[in-house]
Amino acid sequence: MKKRVLYTILLWLFADVYFFTAVKTLTANPIVHWAYWLADTLILVGVVFTIFGRKRGEAHRALSWLMSLLLLSAVPKLIGAPVLIIEDIVRLFRGFPPRSMWVSELALAVAAVPFLALLFGLTKGRHHYTIHKETLYFPDLPAAFDGFTLTQLSDIHAGSFTDAKGVNKGIDLVNAQQSDVILFTGDLVNNKATEMDPWISTFARLQAPYGKYSVLGNHDYGDYTHWDSEEVKAANLDDLKGVHKKIGFRLLLDEAVKIEKDGQSITLIGVENWGKGGFHKYGDLDKAILEIDDSQVKILLSHDPSHWEAKTLNHLKHIHLTLAGHTHGAQFGIELFNFKWSPIKYVYKQWAGLYKLKDRYLYVNRGFGFLGLKGRIGIWPEITVITLKKG
Repeated sequence: MKKRVLYTILLWLFADVYFFTAVKTLTANPIVHWAYWLADTLILVGVVFTIFGRKRGEAHRALSWLMSLLLLSAVPKLIGAPVLIIEDIVRLFRGFPPRSMWVSELALAVAAVPFLALLFGLTKGRHHYTIHKETLYFPDLPAAFDGFTLTQLSDIHAGSFTDAKGVNKGIDLVNAQQSDVILFTGDLVNNKATEMDPWISTFARLQAPYGKYSVLGNHDYGDYTHWDSEEVKAANLDDLKGVHKKIGFRLLLDEAVKIEKDGQSITLIGVENWGKGGFHKYGDLDKAILEIDDSQVKILLSHDPSHWEAKTLNHLKHIHLTLAGHTHGAQFGIELFNFKWSPIKYVYKQWAGLYKLKDRYLYVNRGFGFLGLKGRIGIWPEITVITLKKG
């Protein structure tokens, strides 16, 4: 992570110096010049000190705020800088005359658009919930489940919440969907079970007539914080499992359950976290699916979408639909009409929305909460509603 932050800082410094030429063209006021450099210097010193001079837990809390300020400073300048670069190419062939006033004004106007978008994302975006709806058709779906609805939530990250009104807005939206079942695909907390203490009654309000089911995500195991002993860490995980019960969710730990309706059934499977690369591979799909009749329509809850291509797609038993989360869509990107982009796409092939291979579906939820970045920019918190249809 330190390397990525340092590369970001170097790119920001380049844009900072370059963009200052436009500021200097527009005003000779030394107070403006000093304010420009003082603000960015304080951010830079804060980021460097936080990365190299603080304890891990403290660093994560401080760095998330500083990185938000860094984005506010860097991204608008990086987007506005090409206007100045084009002018400099023209100036090069004209003997390099002084920078044009109107071009500098244009660069600032261009930079103002992402600045305002970032400001909205960092202040309001964390609870700007978006409902994504999909209808999926399965020829072997039991007739009783034709029109059956699932609401998926993922990546709540309760330790990041501070705004009760904003969180309750999301809970009300979930209940308003009136889905038959609610499915949660992991990361209830950032690190510790106690992070859910203020929110137990809030999430216990979620209602679904055919039940609420959940799995664990990589953050739920407490692997990213310091514990006094392995026993304390294990006790935290036990406490977290108890929290799922307190909020009314049936936690699935490498196991399967049948959802029955009018004498017919579909199977819901839940595995512990399994992720590619350095993520722990706790989940055991073979164990979870061992005793399931292959004629059943099967829906799998698996936190990390990398599990789909690695284990699920080629499994001997046909798993019709996998629900995942984990990526958050990086909480930063662009989704306009049919265009979808986020830097997380260079890490995860399947990172947001619906995917289909070999007649098997994967849906990756963008996450209900947030972590690290204190907001969401362009990739809004998600409530997914999937309707199952026979056909």
